[in-house]
This record gives sequence, structure tokens and C-alpha cells, in this order.
Amino acid sequence: MGLDMDLQSIQEVRDLIRNAKKAQEEFSTFDQRRVDGIVKAIAEACAANAEKLAKMAVEETGFGIWQDKVLKNLLGSTITYESIKDMKTIGVIREDGEKGIMEVGVPMGVIAALIPSTNPTSTVMYKTLISLKAGNGIVISPHPGAKKCILETVKVIQEAARKAGVPEGLIGVIQLTTLEATDTLLKDPNIGVILATGGEAMVHAAYSSGNSAIGVGPGNGPSFIERSANIPQAVRRIFDSKTFDNGTICASEQSIVTERCIEKQVVEEVKRQGGYFMDEAQTAKVAGFILRDNGTMNPKIVGKSAQAIADMAGIQIPKGTRVLVSRQTEVSKRNPYTREKLCPILAFFVEEGWQEACERSIQILQNEGAGHTMTIHSEDTDVIREFALKKPVSRLLVNTPGALGGVGGTTNLAPALTLGCGAVGGSATSDNITPMNLINIRRVACGVTELSDIRKKYNVPVADTVAYQPGPANSTSNDGGLTAEDVEAITRAVLARLKG
Repeated sequence: MGLDMDLQSIQEVRDLIRNAKKAQEEFSTFDQRRVDGIVKAIAEACAANAEKLAKMAVEETGFGIWQDKVLKNLLGSTITYESIKDMKTIGVIREDGEKGIMEVGVPMGVIAALIPSTNPTSTVMYKTLISLKAGNGIVISPHPGAKKCILETVKVIQEAARKAGVPEGLIGVIQLTTLEATDTLLKDPNIGVILATGGEAMVHAAYSSGNSAIGVGPGNGPSFIERSANIPQAVRRIFDSKTFDNGTICASEQSIVTERCIEKQVVEEVKRQGGYFMDEAQTAKVAGFILRDNGTMNPKIVGKSAQAIADMAGIQIPKGTRVLVSRQTEVSKRNPYTREKLCPILAFFVEEGWQEACERSIQILQNEGAGHTMTIHSEDTDVIREFALKKPVSRLLVNTPGALGGVGGTTNLAPALTLGCGAVGGSATSDNITPMNLINIRRVACGVTELSDIRKKYNVPVADTVAYQPGPANSTSNDGGLTAEDVEAITRAVLARLKG
């Protein structure tokens, strides 16, 4: 009698973790040079298969554009490698002889990597590279809707790793994808940290698992076009971002917010560059496809083109439309246009001035996406500074596409496909996640002063107690050199103080 699939999947996960832990113990003895060579070999293999894996991802999931996923795969491999290759992560990573401090990189152990369906192959590449660079093993949990392309990506990685001398089992992947398997992975006490990229429920499960976790919540970034902006460039950047892989990167813009005084120019530019402003009836029809009855994003619209979404909703749009745009005046959980939309749909808000636009942006972020990302298009450094000081985001991107800027493609942020949202977003960090987030740092600190010197420096009085006086070198002593007479005297003093 065979085991049920859920039981088989639980056993598979336990075996994967056991094997990864054993392999990581051996891997932890590798020096920096050897680890770096392995990471390089894996990155090169991923880059060599970038196009094949991109096509597989689109064919399997139906999300996005394969040409754009090629660039995502290069971001997850070559660009990530170039960013991390010189990092010191193994052994002694920093020394300060003058201060008597030494820092040692300590791997976290086995990383549990949850992979989304929107960026499946690129996220596998990225998470594997940063995990191994930090000296860790990894067990990958594929999204069931992208299982085939994820398994193929892991196969490419495992083969490159084997040739490079990686211990067998260091890189594992769940073949039997069940809820029970994922739950077992998240809760296993041998997991060092969970890297959770995906839906809000899954991220919550990671943080509730009892293990350390780095999770990423939803994005819902507004993009403010301020009066000093180069409007054609601003709209081009927003549309480049929103149409890149049909909007499947969570850092992509979800709303345009602009000022009344430049409304006409912005509207004309949006139309000129392929944006279509839907009327009220069309807005209502499309709204019915954005959210499901449970209030979550409808997967049917994810990564689909504007035309495909229009066809689903039964509305007519001009040929060549790149982005569907809906004028909005209210923000709420019930308004799907003010929520995250991983497809070419944008809300459009007009405010009287930058102060009102600032408040509207905060309102949108607090509705969903707090701690994630927003963009501003402006040449006014004072306005940019005000936005930087007040917005509840971890990344404020200036004059750049949100999708590519947030992941470090068009900015100098660390290349990453896991973007921390900070405390305001319920995340453990606000960083773009790198290998440095996947090591503990052991600090070795030499003594540089004595207690008596600290007391003297800060004029702290010494307590009225019997001071330690070492006995003669040849005396009979105990307790670190105190004679029997010393101990008796101290005891009498303590008892007298207690009685007093």
C-alpha cells in the first residue's frame, strides 16, 4: 500500500532538508575563493540558459513576455553575480586592529526559498546565488503553477554546481508540491531562514512558522509626476515599467498622481504613448476582473497585455493600446484600482499641488503596499526631499522606471528579486536582499579598557564593599586566590550589611 501524496511530500521535504544540512556542513568548510568559483559557475550556466528558461516560464504560466523574462533571468544571474562577486562573506570579513574588532561571517545553514509564479526562473537563480555566496544550502519550494520551469532551472543549477564541486544535496527542490510540503519546509527546526517571495498569505505563513524569515509584502507604488518634471520622459519611464513583462514586478507603478496645473499635458502624453483612458462603463467592467470575491488579486489578469484584459472584460480599446488607465478620486480596499495590479492597468489621480499629491500617495500606500516602493518624477530637489522624509516606503525612486529601478536594474540599488518592506510593511528588513542578509556576523572584541578606568572617566563612585585582595602566592587559598581569613571577613561584612 503506497503512501498518500501529502505524506510522500512531507517525507520528501524532510529528506531534502536532512541532505541539505549535511551538505552545508561540508560546504561551510570551503574558503571564500572556492565558494566564489562555484557561484560564478552557476551564474554562467543560468545566463547560458536564460532564453530557454524564459520561454518555458511564459509557456507554462501564461504570465508576461518571454523577451523581458530573458532580461529578468540575466538580472537573477549575471547582474546579481557582478554585484555580489567581491563581497566578503566567508571566514574573516572585516578587521579593525586599532579598535580590536574582528568580524566573522557565519552561514545561517539551510535556506527555505519560496518561489512565485510571476518571476519563477529568475527568482530561483537569484536566491540560489545569494544563498550559496553566504555559505548556505538551499531547499526550493516551487509555485505549483510554475513547477515545470522551476524544476528545469534547478536542474541547470544543480548540474553546474556538481561540476564545480558542490556537495551533493546542497541545492534541493521539492518535486511533490503540496501545501503540506510547504508547511513542513517552513516549520522544520533545521531551517536557518526563510526567503518568502509571493502572496500576502504565504508571507504571513512564513513569519508565523517559528523560524526566522525575510518576507516581501505586496507592492502598490504610486508614481508622482510633479510640475517640474520632463513629462514625456516621465510617462515613457512609467510605461516602460508598467509594460515590462506585462507588469509582473511588484515594484512597478500602480497609480499616476499628478498636479492640476499640468494635468492637460500629462493626459495628452499618456494618450500619445499608448495609454487609454477608460470611461465609467469600461472602468466598471474591468474592475470586475481585477479582484476575486475574497478581495485578492485575480490571477487571470496577472501578466496579461492591455488587449487581453480588454477582451476578457468585453470592452473595445484602440489598437496599439499599451496601458489601461482609469481616473479615480477615492482610495479604499474595495476599490480595485487603488490596489496592486500586476498587469498594465493604472489608476490616475489629479491633485491641486505637491502637498496634496504627497498625502494622496501616503493614502495609496497605507491602503496596500506600505514599506515597498514608489516613484517620483521631478527636478525640484526640495519636493523630492519632502517625499523622501514622509513616504512609508523602503525605496523612493527618482526619475526612473519603478520595476527596473526597484530591483536595481536602472539604479545603483542592490540587484534583487526580494525587496524588503521594513517594519511598516511587516518585513524583517527594508533592504534589497543580498548575501549579507543571509549570514550572521560573529564579532570578536578585544578588551581595550578596565572597569576602574570606566568608573574614573565617568566619575562613578565605587560601592562600599570589601575589595578583592589577592593572597600571598604561597598561601593556602580558594575562590581565585582569597585566603580563608579573606573569605571569613567578606562573609561577616555581607551579613552585617544584610542585618542593617
